[in-house]
Parts: sequence; C-alpha cells; structure tokens
Amino acid sequence: MNTIEPVRKEVVVGVSAEKAFRVFTDGINTWWPRSHHIGSSPLKRAIIEPREGGRWYSESEDGTECDTGKVLVWDPPKRLVMTWQLTAAWKFDPEFITEVEVNFTADGPNRTKVVLEHRNLERYGGVAAAVRSQIGAETGWGLIIDNFVTAAAA
Repeated sequence: MNTIEPVRKEVVVGVSAEKAFRVFTDGINTWWPRSHHIGSSPLKRAIIEPREGGRWYSESEDGTECDTGKVLVWDPPKRLVMTWQLTAAWKFDPEFITEVEVNFTADGPNRTKVVLEHRNLERYGGVAAAVRSQIGAETGWGLIIDNFVTAAAA
C-alpha cells in the first residue's frame, strides 16, 4: 500500500492555547460548516464529547445523529486526536479509520499555533489521492480551519 501524504493545515490564532482548544472542541458547533455533514436533513449541531472514547458526531434537524468518529486522545489544551470514519462515499463505517490530530502550541499568553493533520489516507485504497485532494482543498479542511480561526478571534 502506498503512503499518501497527510493533509496538514497550520494557523496561528490570537488567543491562549486554552481558549483555542475550547473553541475547537466545545465550540465546534459555532464554526463547523453547515454544508459539511452526512445527515439526510440540515445540520443542527456538531458535537465532540470531551473525553477519550467520546463521540464526534452531528445532529440533524430531523433529530437523527450521524457519527464522524471518536476521540482517541483528549489532552487539553495541547492535543486532540480523533478518528475520521467516513468512507470515500461520505458514509460512516465503524470499521474504517483515518485520524485527525490537532496540536495547540502556546506562543505567548495570547497566541497559539494550531496544526491539524488528517492522516492514514492510504486506507482509502484506489481513491486515496482523489479523497486527499478533496479534503485538502480550500473547500475541505481549508474552509473548516478558516472558520475555526474566525470563531477563535470572536
């Protein structure tokens, strides 16, 4: 199996690491793009449960829930690692796992470097390069991380 380069996004936000971590996790519903979900009705809420083993999921307006993955590492305010269990067909599969790691490195009291890495993309097999291109695009993790930056600054 060929290794596919992870998608990596790096930004600096003008807030403490504690606030950046809190906005990313507890505040995900304020910045996650409404268009980026797999539910059959519009996205109502995006949720990360604040603990190792917690769910990363969305709730749709019709009341249904759609899993994205689980929390593997919960280490506030430094590090978050979650599974991303969405297939290339944008369906949740409990047997399919890629990982999203987010590191928050303080660079002073009100400045934090945030590095997001989505890895293990070779697990997509023959469509891995296409999936990487899609999630690495400005409309993928680019939009998502830009929305986070805006929310952190608010």
